[in-house]
This record gives sequence, C-alpha cells and structure tokens, in this order.
Amino acid sequence: MVFLSYLINGISLGSVYAIIALGYTMVYGIAKMLNFAHGDVIMVGAYISFCVTQYLGMPAIVSIVAAMFVCTVLGMLIERMAYKPLREAPKLAVLITAIGVSYLLQNSAQLIWGSNPKSFNSLVNIGSIRLFDGALLISDEAIVTVLCCIIIMVALTLFTSRTKMGKAMRAVSEDKGAAQLMGVDVNFTISITFAIGSALAAIAGVLLCSSYPVLQPTTGSMPGIKAFTAAVFGGIGSIPGAMLGGILLGLIEIFGKAYISTELGDAIVFLILIIMLLVKPTGLLGKKVNEKV
Repeated sequence: MVFLSYLINGISLGSVYAIIALGYTMVYGIAKMLNFAHGDVIMVGAYISFCVTQYLGMPAIVSIVAAMFVCTVLGMLIERMAYKPLREAPKLAVLITAIGVSYLLQNSAQLIWGSNPKSFNSLVNIGSIRLFDGALLISDEAIVTVLCCIIIMVALTLFTSRTKMGKAMRAVSEDKGAAQLMGVDVNFTISITFAIGSALAAIAGVLLCSSYPVLQPTTGSMPGIKAFTAAVFGGIGSIPGAMLGGILLGLIEIFGKAYISTELGDAIVFLILIIMLLVKPTGLLGKKVNEKV
C-alpha cells in the first residue's frame, strides 16, 4: 500500500508539472523562446485566487476564473512589452529579459503581499477515496489534478489540430515567414499562445497550492524550473511529451525522495535532465529538426 500511495502522489505531482510544462512547450514550440517568467505567473495566479477567496469571500470557481483572467492578461502584456521588441534579437537577450521579468514579478509580489508565507486553503472539496478498507487514501486534490491534466492535454491537442487558430499556431511554429505570407497574423498568434500558457499557469498555481498549501512570492520558482525540466524530458514543443515528461518527473521525484534520499530528491530530478540532454537532447517525444545555415 505504501508503494501505491507513493505512485498516486507521484502521478498527482507530475500532473501539476505537466500542466505547467504545457505552457512552456506551447510558447517554445510556436514562438521559439523560453519564458522563464512562467513560474512566476503561477505564483500570481495563486495569489489572485487567494485574495478572491480570503478577502472577497467569493466561491472557489470564481477565484479560479479570476486567476485565469488576470494571468491571461499578464501573459499577453509580458509578451507585448518584454518579448515582442526582441523578436529578432539573439536568444541570449531574450533569455536575460525573461529572467529579469521573473525577478520583477517576484519583487512586485513581495511589495504587494509581503514576504511572509500565507496559508492557502484548498479549493478542492469533492471528497477523498478510500480503498482496501481505508489502507489507501486518494485525496480529492490528487483526483482533480490528474483529471485536469488529462482534460487540458486532450483539449489542447484538439485545439491545435482542429481549429483555425490552432492550425495558425502550427504554421507559425513551422515557419513564421511562410505563415505570414499565407495571411497568418504572426504577432496575434504568438500573443494568443502566451495567453493560453498563462491561463494554464493560473490553473497550475491553484492546484499546486491546494496540494501544498504554502503561498509566498517564490512559490512558483522551483515548480517552474522542474516543469521546464519535464518539458525538455518529454520533448519540448510536444504537447503529449509535456504530459509524459511531467508524469515521469513527478514519479521520479516522489520515489527518489522515498527510497533514496529526501535531501537529494531535487538533485535526482536535475540529474535526469543532464542525462537526457546527453543521451537524447530532443527528449522522449521530441523530433530532431535540421536547420539550414
């Protein structure tokens, strides 16, 4: 039963990583840039949800919608003000800008909400499941997190393959210049990509703090980095790869802490990233792309 408990916890944690990784992989797959401020958008979403429920007394669903709305607008603003002017700049400039935006969001949150940790009350209340005469407990947070991950992945897959905007995103991902010649609004498409990724970050922030109820300005930093690792592990730019990488990373982290060392849990995660980059740089489901120079 202990093994099954670890397995469920790993899948639940991995589902959170997968939702965050989906935001990373969409932005990279289409805009070809690494948005390292994504983890801090998670933190903003969690704070908005916290304020709506604690200070305004609104229902959980209202707080989630509010968090998604604020993070969507924030993501589009970040793209418009910080990344769009650097669209043709060297990748190093974009990377440094992303780190700067990350610190800006963290320090802004510290000024607004303070640096003291806040207790985040879980927004999930559907009832836990007990199996094997109560020996195995599946929390309601784990159930909702896994279901959300599956629904989001399926929805994104259908969106990118069936809708006009999804096809435009795929075209921009393949060749921005050719897509623009065919009438695709590249700038608008990239903005929508950031909007979707930021909305997913808000959902991930709420789910993360519901399972681990401590909220502070650095809440999204480490999960964001691990989710980026998951995106690389699964194949950055691949939606199924982001989910696969997130789930596997969550399992590796939980089992590593349980059976190897609690202190080395995070180190094991990043060791996996190093090995993956050495053995298969494109990730498990990533495709090798040859570029003409």
